[in-house]
Amino acid sequence: MDDKTKTRILGVIERAPPWLRNDLAAKDPAARARAEEALAAMLVDTIDEGHKAAG
Repeated sequence: MDDKTKTRILGVIERAPPWLRNDLAAKDPAARARAEEALAAMLVDTIDEGHKAAG
């Protein structure tokens, strides 16, 4: 993974909304799963944007 990708991923995590952060730490498995899926989608979108910009 290159530095630009790491920076993009870190930016997504830093900008994660409070509900997402809370749900990632939730005891409820369904809430945690939704938050994990949302974060994964955000990361995939950011990585795709980086690849499009590089291409």
